[in-house]
Amino acid sequence: MLIAHVLRDKGAAVHTLSAEASLHHAAQELNTRKVGALVVIDLEGELVGVVSERDIVREVAKRGADAMQETVGAVMTRKVITAGMDETIDECLERMTDRRIRHLPVIDAGKLVGIISIGDLVKHRIAAVEAEAAAMQAYITTH
Repeated sequence: MLIAHVLRDKGAAVHTLSAEASLHHAAQELNTRKVGALVVIDLEGELVGVVSERDIVREVAKRGADAMQETVGAVMTRKVITAGMDETIDECLERMTDRRIRHLPVIDAGKLVGIISIGDLVKHRIAAVEAEAAAMQAYITTH
């Protein structure tokens, strides 16, 4: 199954914010939107980073509550690893496992078109395995 199918099923909504936003604002957005990461974009809407719950927790662990006044741009991941619409779930799961990341912005023709989480991919992978098992069981019981 391709990433395009995952986005078709889950939707292409991407929650974004600017690098100038505070970590406090980012934490509020993560909580309100019930997501684990936000895509950071510039004024032209171009991808410049990703900020995750982990990024915020690490900064608070280093600096205490004062860290919440820091900007997203100061702590975000700048070398963003992305996925393409024509990649498979397994390719992206492997990349996420190797890099120890939980979110991949999806890029198509140079534009941000969605974001996938490791949970999204595992959900689709499990559904595929269950469908294969059901098909096999049906085949066995009819033969």
